[in-house]
Amino acid sequence: MGLKLVPDDTHIAFSKYRFFAFALSGFLMVASVFLFVTRGLNYGIDFRGGVTVEIGPPEGTNFTTDDIAIARSTAEDLALGNVKVQEIGGVGEEKGIVIFVEEQPVEVTPGESEAEATKVAERMQQETAAKVQNALKMALGEISIRRVDVVGPTVSGELVSKGVQAVVIAVFLMLLYIWFRFEWQFSLGAILALVHDVTLTIGLFALLQLEFTLAIIAALLTIVGYSMNDTVVVFDRVREYLRKFKKKELEQLVDESINSTLSRTLMTSLTTLLALFALFFLGGSALRGFTAAMIWGIFVGTYSSIFVASPLLLITGVKRDWSDQAKDDKALTTTN
Repeated sequence: MGLKLVPDDTHIAFSKYRFFAFALSGFLMVASVFLFVTRGLNYGIDFRGGVTVEIGPPEGTNFTTDDIAIARSTAEDLALGNVKVQEIGGVGEEKGIVIFVEEQPVEVTPGESEAEATKVAERMQQETAAKVQNALKMALGEISIRRVDVVGPTVSGELVSKGVQAVVIAVFLMLLYIWFRFEWQFSLGAILALVHDVTLTIGLFALLQLEFTLAIIAALLTIVGYSMNDTVVVFDRVREYLRKFKKKELEQLVDESINSTLSRTLMTSLTTLLALFALFFLGGSALRGFTAAMIWGIFVGTYSSIFVASPLLLITGVKRDWSDQAKDDKALTTTN
């Protein structure tokens, strides 16, 4: 006998709570936009430009609390502007130290072209990276340089625009997919649910000021796909019931569709969350931002599939006999 989170014959009146869910989602979306406008996102070096230097201890040793304090004071004493020093590695792991240095300002010489200014900026970033490495070696002795990333202003600006374009294009393609597969009423509910999920995820990062990197863009795209998959499963059942039950009220039909897929939805979410929580706690700092976004996205994606996308069909006025009408229209067109 298989494990089931909920019985197959649940009769939860989800549509009954749709107005409360709409009000809650509307409030959270407005709050997310407000936080994004007022607090902004804590962009990582991928988007802001700058230098990242990751160092490790000599072979057979490990960094101590004093070493981390020395690294922080050494980096700050270089007077390179906004500097962030972060310890990586958990209990029982070899520790490392990551130093983030903001992009250094460049004075543009009158008459200097944009290409020449960009070269000067990139050279300064390389010099900054070398300066940080030399200072840390003098302060901490023999250390290993694990990684050095230098992101110039041109690259960081392109990454911002490309990241936004990727999310917008993904949502637009999902809109077309749902529109062709179902009807415009279904596509409207699905897209509003996707916008809801992406907006709330961005709001979480604005609220907690978690570092927003390219990995988070990947997480947003994954959330879009996951949420759409959940929504399509329910929509397929709604379409099936629309054809099967001709006399049931639409509200009852939507509730039965959600209930009949509820066990599958919750089981999928639970198994995905188990893997994500393992990555969050054991995957190290490099994956923490990505997995945090995914965990939150699974929660809001499951919620929006049940309480946002499907109940919206009651407001957009999907017709009970839309499939039969489509067949009649197609037959009429063929005859003509």
